[in-house]
Amino acid sequence: MKGTRQERPDDSSRTTLGKAADENFPVAPFFLPRAWREDLMAVYGFARLVDDIGDGDLAPGGADAAHLGVPPERAADRLVLLDAFEADLKRVFAPGDGPAHHPLLRALGPTVARHRLDPAPFLGLVAANRQDQLVRRYESYDDLLAYCELSANPVGRLVLALTGTATPERIRRSDAICTALQIVEHLQDVAEDLGRDRIYLPAEDLDRFHVTEDDLARPTAGASVRALIAFEADRARGLLDAGAPLVGSVHGRLRLLLAGFTAGGYAALDAIADAGYDVLPGPPKAAKTSVMRRAGAVLLAARREG
Repeated sequence: MKGTRQERPDDSSRTTLGKAADENFPVAPFFLPRAWREDLMAVYGFARLVDDIGDGDLAPGGADAAHLGVPPERAADRLVLLDAFEADLKRVFAPGDGPAHHPLLRALGPTVARHRLDPAPFLGLVAANRQDQLVRRYESYDDLLAYCELSANPVGRLVLALTGTATPERIRRSDAICTALQIVEHLQDVAEDLGRDRIYLPAEDLDRFHVTEDDLARPTAGASVRALIAFEADRARGLLDAGAPLVGSVHGRLRLLLAGFTAGGYAALDAIADAGYDVLPGPPKAAKTSVMRRAGAVLLAARREG
């Protein structure tokens, strides 16, 4: 499969892939080998598409639903789309049943074959988005961690699988980083998620800080909301600290990539803190200079540990 030509994306797929520039972390930076960049973008295309289905953020025009064989009258039903998407995904892992229908899943096929990837992380991401349609609130932090096990941790595990560096210890640290990145994204998107009738802040923490859903719907955060966001941000920072030694356990360009992922999380937390933990007017975003500065600090710490 090494010489298999990559699938050329259509307009809707290009729209999906174009969202890589808006992530908190570099998806497939220029310094990586071309083969790595293609594999990472193939996995990103899958992950971004399934998230867009779950969030109702597909490119206009209905091309994605058409690729998946979903008729126009059912294209607004996210559970129907996710079921069709999962069925198409399974064709990637059973090519004898015929090629996948969606261009982004056809593009994923060579990557899956080349690295003999397991379907479990991909199915986990689908399950997370299906859960988003059914679960709107999380009672406890443990409940949220269980969600992150589906929604975030598979991404890091796939990166380790693509680069042939997976070990139990690295997977454990990768899970900590990925869960942290997911929590950071939730903190940035409190207002946007509430507009979708979703709250990822654990109910037990809302009660602890005396925060109501009405408080989260205000244009700016009061003292109790800011205290809650600061508390959750500290949790995410602790997870990043626990996962950061992963960077020092690998070498070369992979170390740079993982430093970028980790630095993106730290820089986003810095942006949240700089906003006074008021995330309600809109998601605080880290400047590229802040990400670069944080990446340098992560790499320096990795060098010292090594």
